[in-house]
Amino acid sequence: MDTEADRQTEARSRAWATPVLNPWVMLALAGLFWSGNHIAGRAGAGHIPPLALASFRWLLGAAIMYPFVHHHVRRDWPVIVANWKPVLAMSVLGGTIFSGMQYSALQHTTALNGSIFNSFAPAIIVLVGALLFSDRLRLLNILGIATSFAGVMVIVSRGDLAVLRTISFNFGDILLLVNMAIWAVYSACLRLRPPVHSLTFTFLLALIAGVTLTPFWAIEHMSGFQLQATWLTVIVIAYCTIFPGLLAYICWNKGIEDVGSARGGVFLHLIPFYGAVLATSMLGEQLMTFHIAGCGLILAGVWFAARK
Repeated sequence: MDTEADRQTEARSRAWATPVLNPWVMLALAGLFWSGNHIAGRAGAGHIPPLALASFRWLLGAAIMYPFVHHHVRRDWPVIVANWKPVLAMSVLGGTIFSGMQYSALQHTTALNGSIFNSFAPAIIVLVGALLFSDRLRLLNILGIATSFAGVMVIVSRGDLAVLRTISFNFGDILLLVNMAIWAVYSACLRLRPPVHSLTFTFLLALIAGVTLTPFWAIEHMSGFQLQATWLTVIVIAYCTIFPGLLAYICWNKGIEDVGSARGGVFLHLIPFYGAVLATSMLGEQLMTFHIAGCGLILAGVWFAARK
Protein backbone atom coordinates (compact mmCIF):
# COMPACT_ATOMS: atom_id res chain seq x y z
CA MET A 1 0.00 0.00 0.00
CA ASP A 2 1.31 3.43 -0.86
CA THR A 3 2.16 5.65 2.06
CA GLU A 4 0.67 9.09 2.51
CA ALA A 5 3.90 10.71 1.34
CA ASP A 6 4.16 8.41 -1.70
CA ARG A 7 0.69 9.38 -2.87
CA GLN A 8 1.72 13.02 -2.92
CA THR A 9 5.00 12.67 -4.86
CA GLU A 10 3.80 14.43 -7.98
CA ALA A 11 2.25 17.30 -6.02
CA ARG A 12 5.43 17.77 -4.02
CA SER A 13 7.54 17.85 -7.16
CA ARG A 14 5.41 20.66 -8.59
CA ALA A 15 5.52 22.57 -5.32
CA TRP A 16 9.32 22.36 -5.06
CA ALA A 17 9.61 24.11 -8.40
CA THR A 18 8.12 27.29 -6.92
CA PRO A 19 10.00 28.48 -3.79
CA VAL A 20 6.97 30.21 -2.25
CA LEU A 21 4.91 27.01 -2.66
CA ASN A 22 7.65 24.72 -1.39
CA PRO A 23 5.88 22.57 1.25
CA TRP A 24 8.70 22.98 3.76
CA VAL A 25 8.51 26.77 3.38
CA MET A 26 4.73 26.63 3.80
CA LEU A 27 5.04 24.58 7.00
CA ALA A 28 7.76 26.87 8.36
CA LEU A 29 5.56 29.91 7.65
CA ALA A 30 2.62 28.24 9.42
CA GLY A 31 4.76 27.91 12.54
CA LEU A 32 5.81 31.55 12.26
CA PHE A 33 2.20 32.75 11.94
CA TRP A 34 1.17 30.60 14.92
CA SER A 35 4.11 31.69 17.09
CA GLY A 36 2.18 34.54 18.70
CA ASN A 37 -1.18 32.81 19.00
CA HIS A 38 -0.78 31.65 22.60
CA ILE A 39 0.53 35.08 23.59
CA ALA A 40 -2.37 36.86 21.86
CA GLY A 41 -4.92 34.48 23.35
CA ARG A 42 -3.44 34.89 26.79
CA ALA A 43 -3.25 38.70 26.41
CA GLY A 44 -6.98 38.78 25.81
CA ALA A 45 -7.80 36.51 28.77
CA GLY A 46 -10.45 38.12 30.95
CA HIS A 47 -10.85 40.88 28.38
CA ILE A 48 -11.97 39.12 25.20
CA PRO A 49 -14.40 36.18 25.57
CA PRO A 50 -12.72 33.08 24.08
CA LEU A 51 -15.65 31.94 21.95
CA ALA A 52 -16.21 35.48 20.69
CA LEU A 53 -12.54 35.63 19.68
CA ALA A 54 -12.75 32.28 17.92
CA SER A 55 -16.00 33.20 16.15
CA PHE A 56 -14.79 36.64 15.02
CA ARG A 57 -11.50 35.15 13.86
CA TRP A 58 -13.25 32.79 11.46
CA LEU A 59 -16.14 34.98 10.29
CA LEU A 60 -13.83 37.90 9.52
CA GLY A 61 -11.39 35.52 7.89
CA ALA A 62 -14.10 34.15 5.60
CA ALA A 63 -15.18 37.70 4.70
CA ILE A 64 -11.59 38.68 3.87
CA MET A 65 -11.07 35.57 1.73
CA TYR A 66 -14.31 35.67 -0.24
CA PRO A 67 -13.32 38.26 -2.91
CA PHE A 68 -10.21 36.20 -3.68
CA VAL A 69 -11.71 32.69 -3.64
CA HIS A 70 -15.31 32.95 -4.86
CA HIS A 71 -14.36 31.80 -8.38
CA HIS A 72 -12.60 28.73 -6.88
CA VAL A 73 -15.67 28.00 -4.75
CA ARG A 74 -18.00 28.17 -7.76
CA ARG A 75 -15.78 25.86 -9.77
CA ASP A 76 -15.39 23.39 -6.88
CA TRP A 77 -19.03 23.47 -5.77
CA PRO A 78 -20.11 20.13 -7.36
CA VAL A 79 -17.18 18.39 -5.62
CA ILE A 80 -18.02 20.14 -2.33
CA VAL A 81 -21.67 19.02 -2.48
CA ALA A 82 -20.62 15.45 -3.24
CA ASN A 83 -18.14 15.44 -0.35
CA TRP A 84 -19.90 17.65 2.18
CA LYS A 85 -19.52 15.19 5.07
CA PRO A 86 -15.67 15.20 5.28
CA VAL A 87 -15.61 18.96 4.63
CA LEU A 88 -18.07 19.56 7.48
CA ALA A 89 -16.33 17.13 9.83
CA MET A 90 -12.84 18.58 9.27
CA SER A 91 -14.10 22.16 9.52
CA VAL A 92 -15.84 21.49 12.83
CA LEU A 93 -12.87 19.52 14.17
CA GLY A 94 -10.02 21.77 13.03
CA GLY A 95 -11.90 25.07 13.21
CA THR A 96 -14.86 25.08 15.58
CA ILE A 97 -13.72 22.72 18.32
CA PHE A 98 -9.97 23.33 18.14
CA SER A 99 -10.02 27.13 18.18
CA GLY A 100 -12.88 27.33 20.70
CA MET A 101 -11.11 25.01 23.13
CA GLN A 102 -7.74 26.66 22.58
CA TYR A 103 -8.86 30.16 23.53
CA SER A 104 -11.01 28.80 26.37
CA ALA A 105 -8.00 26.93 27.78
CA LEU A 106 -5.83 30.06 27.61
CA GLN A 107 -8.28 31.77 29.96
CA HIS A 108 -7.10 29.38 32.68
CA THR A 109 -3.43 28.68 31.97
CA THR A 110 -0.24 30.42 30.86
CA ALA A 111 1.41 30.95 27.49
CA LEU A 112 4.35 28.87 28.82
CA ASN A 113 2.10 25.89 29.52
CA GLY A 114 0.52 26.43 26.12
CA SER A 115 3.92 26.10 24.47
CA ILE A 116 4.70 22.92 26.42
CA PHE A 117 1.45 21.18 25.54
CA ASN A 118 1.65 22.37 21.94
CA SER A 119 4.96 20.50 21.74
CA PHE A 120 3.21 17.16 22.23
CA ALA A 121 1.31 17.61 18.97
CA PRO A 122 3.92 16.18 16.53
CA ALA A 123 4.17 12.91 18.48
CA ILE A 124 0.38 12.65 18.75
CA ILE A 125 0.02 13.31 15.00
CA VAL A 126 2.38 10.40 14.24
CA LEU A 127 0.45 8.16 16.65
CA VAL A 128 -2.92 9.09 15.16
CA GLY A 129 -1.63 8.52 11.63
CA ALA A 130 -0.41 5.05 12.65
CA LEU A 131 -3.69 4.15 14.38
CA LEU A 132 -6.13 5.50 11.79
CA PHE A 133 -4.23 5.01 8.54
CA SER A 134 -1.49 2.47 9.37
CA ASP A 135 1.24 5.01 8.56
CA ARG A 136 4.69 3.52 8.91
CA LEU A 137 6.88 5.10 11.56
CA ARG A 138 10.38 5.80 10.26
CA LEU A 139 13.31 5.93 12.66
CA LEU A 140 14.45 9.32 11.35
CA ASN A 141 10.97 10.77 11.89
CA ILE A 142 10.90 9.53 15.48
CA LEU A 143 14.43 10.78 16.09
CA GLY A 144 13.50 14.17 14.66
CA ILE A 145 10.44 14.52 16.87
CA ALA A 146 12.38 13.51 19.98
CA THR A 147 15.30 15.84 19.19
CA SER A 148 13.14 18.87 18.45
CA PHE A 149 11.00 18.19 21.53
CA ALA A 150 14.17 18.24 23.64
CA GLY A 151 15.01 21.61 22.09
CA VAL A 152 11.57 22.96 23.00
CA MET A 153 12.03 21.85 26.60
CA VAL A 154 15.45 23.55 26.76
CA ILE A 155 13.91 26.85 25.62
CA VAL A 156 10.77 26.82 27.76
CA SER A 157 12.75 25.78 30.85
CA ARG A 158 15.41 28.42 30.08
CA GLY A 159 18.08 25.75 30.37
CA ASP A 160 17.07 24.72 33.88
CA LEU A 161 14.98 21.56 33.99
CA ALA A 162 14.12 22.36 37.61
CA VAL A 163 11.81 25.02 36.17
CA LEU A 164 9.64 22.29 34.67
CA ARG A 165 9.19 20.69 38.11
CA THR A 166 7.75 23.95 39.46
CA ILE A 167 5.06 24.24 36.78
CA SER A 168 1.56 23.54 38.05
CA PHE A 169 -1.23 22.21 35.86
CA ASN A 170 -4.95 22.95 35.96
CA PHE A 171 -8.17 22.45 34.00
CA GLY A 172 -6.92 24.71 31.21
CA ASP A 173 -3.93 22.43 30.72
CA ILE A 174 -6.19 19.39 30.41
CA LEU A 175 -8.15 21.24 27.71
CA LEU A 176 -4.89 22.03 25.89
CA LEU A 177 -3.78 18.39 25.94
CA VAL A 178 -7.17 17.19 24.64
CA ASN A 179 -7.01 19.93 22.02
CA MET A 180 -3.65 18.67 20.79
CA ALA A 181 -5.26 15.27 20.20
CA ILE A 182 -8.04 16.98 18.23
CA TRP A 183 -5.47 18.84 16.14
CA ALA A 184 -3.62 15.59 15.51
CA VAL A 185 -6.78 13.92 14.19
CA TYR A 186 -7.50 16.94 11.97
CA SER A 187 -3.95 16.97 10.57
CA ALA A 188 -3.86 13.23 9.95
CA CYS A 189 -7.28 13.33 8.25
CA LEU A 190 -6.34 16.12 5.84
CA ARG A 191 -5.57 13.34 3.35
CA LEU A 192 -9.35 12.80 3.18
CA ARG A 193 -9.90 16.34 1.93
CA PRO A 194 -11.83 16.33 -1.35
CA PRO A 195 -9.93 17.40 -4.51
CA VAL A 196 -10.75 21.11 -4.32
CA HIS A 197 -8.49 24.15 -4.39
CA SER A 198 -6.66 24.66 -1.09
CA LEU A 199 -8.13 28.18 -0.78
CA THR A 200 -11.63 26.79 -1.29
CA PHE A 201 -11.12 24.36 1.57
CA THR A 202 -9.70 27.03 3.91
CA PHE A 203 -12.57 29.39 3.09
CA LEU A 204 -15.15 26.70 3.83
CA LEU A 205 -13.40 25.81 7.08
CA ALA A 206 -13.44 29.46 8.16
CA LEU A 207 -17.08 29.96 7.19
CA ILE A 208 -18.32 26.75 8.82
CA ALA A 209 -16.27 27.29 11.97
CA GLY A 210 -17.47 30.89 12.31
CA VAL A 211 -21.12 29.99 11.81
CA THR A 212 -21.07 26.98 14.16
CA LEU A 213 -19.29 29.00 16.87
CA THR A 214 -21.81 31.85 16.74
CA PRO A 215 -24.51 30.21 18.94
CA PHE A 216 -21.91 29.44 21.62
CA TRP A 217 -20.62 33.00 21.42
CA ALA A 218 -24.21 34.23 21.86
CA ILE A 219 -24.61 32.10 25.00
CA GLU A 220 -21.27 33.39 26.26
CA HIS A 221 -22.41 36.98 25.60
CA MET A 222 -25.76 36.52 27.39
CA SER A 223 -23.96 35.03 30.39
CA GLY A 224 -22.25 38.40 30.90
CA PHE A 225 -18.83 37.71 29.37
CA GLN A 226 -18.83 40.41 26.70
CA LEU A 227 -16.33 42.03 24.33
CA GLN A 228 -14.59 45.13 25.60
CA ALA A 229 -14.48 48.00 23.10
CA THR A 230 -10.73 48.65 23.38
CA TRP A 231 -7.72 48.77 21.11
CA LEU A 232 -6.49 45.53 22.71
CA THR A 233 -9.64 43.81 21.47
CA VAL A 234 -9.13 45.15 17.94
CA ILE A 235 -5.44 44.24 17.80
CA VAL A 236 -5.88 40.71 19.18
CA ILE A 237 -8.82 39.89 16.88
CA ALA A 238 -7.00 41.34 13.84
CA TYR A 239 -3.83 39.39 14.59
CA CYS A 240 -5.66 36.10 15.27
CA THR A 241 -7.75 36.49 12.12
CA ILE A 242 -4.93 37.21 9.67
CA PHE A 243 -1.97 35.25 11.00
CA PRO A 244 -2.94 32.22 13.18
CA GLY A 245 -6.20 32.02 11.27
CA LEU A 246 -6.02 32.53 7.53
CA LEU A 247 -2.34 32.48 6.63
CA ALA A 248 -1.33 29.71 9.02
CA TYR A 249 -4.16 27.38 7.96
CA ILE A 250 -3.52 28.00 4.25
CA CYS A 251 0.16 27.15 4.69
CA TRP A 252 -0.42 24.21 7.04
CA ASN A 253 -3.12 22.54 4.94
CA LYS A 254 -1.05 22.86 1.78
CA GLY A 255 2.17 21.70 3.42
CA ILE A 256 0.58 18.65 5.06
CA GLU A 257 -1.14 17.78 1.80
CA ASP A 258 2.23 17.64 0.03
CA VAL A 259 4.53 15.98 2.59
CA GLY A 260 2.18 14.11 4.95
CA SER A 261 1.21 14.66 8.56
CA ALA A 262 3.96 12.55 10.13
CA ARG A 263 6.82 14.45 8.49
CA GLY A 264 5.14 17.85 8.56
CA GLY A 265 3.88 17.74 12.15
CA VAL A 266 7.34 18.29 13.61
CA PHE A 267 7.29 21.81 12.16
CA LEU A 268 5.05 22.77 15.09
CA HIS A 269 8.23 22.68 17.16
CA LEU A 270 9.38 25.76 15.26
CA ILE A 271 6.83 27.84 17.19
CA PRO A 272 8.99 28.24 20.35
CA PHE A 273 12.03 28.61 18.09
CA TYR A 274 10.42 31.64 16.47
CA GLY A 275 9.45 32.94 19.89
CA ALA A 276 13.06 32.80 21.03
CA VAL A 277 14.34 34.48 17.85
CA LEU A 278 11.74 37.28 18.02
CA ALA A 279 12.31 37.87 21.73
CA THR A 280 16.06 38.27 21.28
CA SER A 281 16.03 40.20 17.99
CA MET A 282 12.99 42.48 18.35
CA LEU A 283 12.33 42.77 22.08
CA GLY A 284 15.93 43.24 23.11
CA GLU A 285 16.16 40.15 25.30
CA GLN A 286 19.66 38.83 25.83
CA LEU A 287 20.73 35.86 23.69
CA MET A 288 21.52 33.08 26.15
CA THR A 289 23.24 29.73 25.78
CA PHE A 290 19.94 27.88 26.26
CA HIS A 291 18.47 29.82 23.29
CA ILE A 292 21.29 28.62 21.04
CA ALA A 293 21.18 25.03 22.33
CA GLY A 294 17.39 24.77 22.14
CA CYS A 295 17.15 26.30 18.68
CA GLY A 296 19.93 24.06 17.43
CA LEU A 297 18.12 20.96 18.68
CA ILE A 298 14.83 22.10 17.15
CA LEU A 299 16.36 22.75 13.74
CA ALA A 300 18.24 19.43 13.84
CA GLY A 301 15.04 17.61 14.77
CA VAL A 302 13.07 19.26 11.97
CA TRP A 303 15.81 18.27 9.52
CA PHE A 304 15.74 14.62 10.70
CA ALA A 305 11.95 14.42 10.62
CA ALA A 306 11.80 15.83 7.08
CA ARG A 307 14.05 13.10 5.69
CA LYS A 308 12.46 10.24 3.74
